[in-house]
Amino acid sequence: MGQYYHALILAEKSSQADKEHIRAAIHAYMFNNGMKLVEHSYIKNSFMSAIEYLLSPLGMFYKSRLVWAGDYADPEPGNEQNLNHLSDGKEFAPHLPKDYSEIMENYNFIVNHTKKQYVTKPGRVYHPLSLLTAEGNGRGGGDYHGSCEELIGTWARDVISIEMAVPPDYTQLECPFGK
Repeated sequence: MGQYYHALILAEKSSQADKEHIRAAIHAYMFNNGMKLVEHSYIKNSFMSAIEYLLSPLGMFYKSRLVWAGDYADPEPGNEQNLNHLSDGKEFAPHLPKDYSEIMENYNFIVNHTKKQYVTKPGRVYHPLSLLTAEGNGRGGGDYHGSCEELIGTWARDVISIEMAVPPDYTQLECPFGK
């Protein structure tokens, strides 16, 4: 069966917190997209552009922790449910400017502030943001299988932003998904 994903914005990680706090769950179907990972994980897709906008300096979740939570992912520690299921009832319908997709064409860098890495967006088909932050990949239909599959999920729950320029002292992560 197919695995469905939600883009989740998480609260800052506290050393005292024993569980994750979900700030917002954004669903692909809000943007007329499929919920499976490869149904919505491509450049210039309305859902992906919306998440980019929210993570840009213009959006309300700039430099936030992000995870693409699959419904077949492992349960959270001390809980029988995973983040996807725990996000039920936390759906967030963002208010975006009408031209948000066009605005995001000028933001070409996906930046991981936790790992001090970045990925360049142009020239791709698959969008690295959802793939790098996905949890549960490989457990259902519609998941990503292909080049650089070992990188799927390596940025999950890290602090991410979308930028026009690369911050100093950050290194580029090569991840030619789909080649």
